[in-house]
Amino acid sequence: MARQGYQGIPVFDSHVAARITGSMPLSCLKSSVIGVDALYYLENLLAAHKEPLLSALGGFPLALETRIVKELREIQSCGAKLYFVFNGLDWGIKDDQFAISIASARQNATAFDIYENDRAKEAIGVFRESGLIPSGPFGAPTPAALVPFLKKILHENDIPFIVAPYSALAQLAYFEKHPSQFIDAVYGPSELFVFGLDKIITNFDLAYIPNDIPERGSSANALHFDLDTSSFRWIDRRKCLDELGHIPVDVFQNALLLAGSSLLKQFPPLCNSANYPKGYTLRDVVTLIMSNGRSVVRLCSQYSSDPLVQGLKYPDRYKRTMTGIRHHPIITSEGDVEVLDKDFAPDDMHACVGYRLPEELNMYLSRGMLRPGLLGALNSGIVHITAPLDGGDSPVYQNLVKTQLQPIRDQTLALLAGSLNFYYKNAQTIRTKFWFEPENGQARSIKSITPFNEELLAQWNVRGDAIVEQRRKLEATSETLVPGSLSFAICSLADTSFAERTLLKTRHEITANTIWRFLQVRGYINEKHHLTAWGKVLQAAILKVGPSKDQEEAAFLAVELLRLELLNADTMFAGYSGAPVRGSAVDKRNCMLVSRIATLGKLQHYDKGYRGPLSRHLLAYRSIVSVLHFALRDLLEISLATLFLKGHVDRDRDDWMDLALGLPLYEDHSCALGVVVMSYLDELNWKEDPTDAHTREKQQTTAQGWVPNCDFNGSLADGLQLWDGVYSAVCVAGESVKDKNMWDEVNEWLSQRR
Repeated sequence: MARQGYQGIPVFDSHVAARITGSMPLSCLKSSVIGVDALYYLENLLAAHKEPLLSALGGFPLALETRIVKELREIQSCGAKLYFVFNGLDWGIKDDQFAISIASARQNATAFDIYENDRAKEAIGVFRESGLIPSGPFGAPTPAALVPFLKKILHENDIPFIVAPYSALAQLAYFEKHPSQFIDAVYGPSELFVFGLDKIITNFDLAYIPNDIPERGSSANALHFDLDTSSFRWIDRRKCLDELGHIPVDVFQNALLLAGSSLLKQFPPLCNSANYPKGYTLRDVVTLIMSNGRSVVRLCSQYSSDPLVQGLKYPDRYKRTMTGIRHHPIITSEGDVEVLDKDFAPDDMHACVGYRLPEELNMYLSRGMLRPGLLGALNSGIVHITAPLDGGDSPVYQNLVKTQLQPIRDQTLALLAGSLNFYYKNAQTIRTKFWFEPENGQARSIKSITPFNEELLAQWNVRGDAIVEQRRKLEATSETLVPGSLSFAICSLADTSFAERTLLKTRHEITANTIWRFLQVRGYINEKHHLTAWGKVLQAAILKVGPSKDQEEAAFLAVELLRLELLNADTMFAGYSGAPVRGSAVDKRNCMLVSRIATLGKLQHYDKGYRGPLSRHLLAYRSIVSVLHFALRDLLEISLATLFLKGHVDRDRDDWMDLALGLPLYEDHSCALGVVVMSYLDELNWKEDPTDAHTREKQQTTAQGWVPNCDFNGSLADGLQLWDGVYSAVCVAGESVKDKNMWDEVNEWLSQRR
């Protein structure tokens, strides 16, 4: 069931739906195709199974993937087919874009305060709630943030999905009402009734086999379901109309809208406690509409003197929202983007929904190759930078998002706009707004941004035979390097003969050339396709961290942080707990630097919820890593898109999601590895002789009990190997890195504690 703050209409869900919801055996869905609202599915999943400490760590869930796969397979085992639909670009009028993220970050801070006062059990409950919102702090494991995670799972398990141009609700309604009946039923929120559906499935009740109900945080591999007793819940619109007094459909739809949801803010007079001391019900909304001749416009006119109605310009909001619902853009059965009931759509639909993206971009969005975030910014002209999980109070973080990352954003937008029409190249202005300065903003005309030399990028056209030949040469001298990885892209160009040899078709050709273009834009490769000074620094790091994709991506992020002068042991988060506390000032400094580097990596965690120590300090540092990660991923995706937009790639293909997953930086990791490494080194500093081999071995054995659901020794080895890679990069960078002597001191210190 949808709950407050989620998709769904709270007043309907709490006062009406509970009385008229029907239930049927899951087997009744045999041979049916069920359209699934992806965000609603994630909301219900997290509400029931959220890993409680995920909001304290960030990143993708550690144990949710197996549960998702098993649940979806259980539903499909009854003979039903699932078809997921994801939201595309935002649409409609949005109020305060920062309030939710700020409130949730404060709740996270409260949880840390409780945790630091030795009330761990109470803190866990607060952490759990801080993630149960649709769009919380930046980098938070909220339903919206986990969309890429779900796409990856669906793709790997051959479950089809599509990304709608705008609202998944409108797309699902189109599929369900189409004469060809692409889907037989829809699983989604009560807002679907506003889009004209007759019935909706609201929940799948999967029954565990008796005596096999897992505890929270236990392995999802232990899950076993009983298909015979599993069921689903659904709501019939006819019963809703009868429950509310046999009202007409249009009154029902208008009542749902005015009651308040993600579609439209509730009609302000309904919040008057004098008229509704116990809160309003949907029947109260129906009464208001019926008493005004079933006309919402007349109802608004009756309350035209209400300050809130005036301030919100409510009649205009209502009209825009209803127009946006009736004529919402969808992908047709032929693959075109059109508005619903297009013969009666107004000419100014962009005022109700938004401007129309070029058809080619819509196609890449619908297949999952591109994420909607940057495309939405290009379309709306606004970028909202919300508060991160830790709150983002640090001047270091605020300077990063406001100033240091702006060149990357500019490069990304200019690169994309350069492949589009005149409006995007010359007329569009992008305004960036920040949660800490909500009334201000940075406005940049795309025309004023100096784009990267497209002629240089167009020279990247390395074909498959050359890639295969170079791979063989590299494998003769090193470990396997996969085309389309950062390691292959950098190491291949160390061979100057290959660098001088530069219609792409294969996936490896496309991803390899995308990464080379991306690295050139970021300054790792010069116009002759040779490694620059920073390219050689990156090569040193990648060669040392090993062949793991996670490790090489962490090494790349480390080099980017070095360039921004943000990979250091400086005091960045004054007042935040969770920094090293044991040993001398030098011990604390050294432990901090090594732990920050480990934060870039991925913990080797079992398929269970996280149990172990926390650090608000490293969560804050992870916020820096995360916002940089997303900015670079945007640039990578646009580098891929421009290959297609410029006609350098064979478009006749069906591996769009494979291309997205084949590029680096798809997954955003938690700070858990950093916390584990810091806990080990900090505790070691408490020992009489932390360099003694027996002491270190005993400490590692003890530390495994702190984080019981992970491979502690393997994770520690990964964290220390990351240090080796970054230290190698620093040695190659030389004077380009500040405090080189400090790095040498930390390396000597760490060598005695491994």
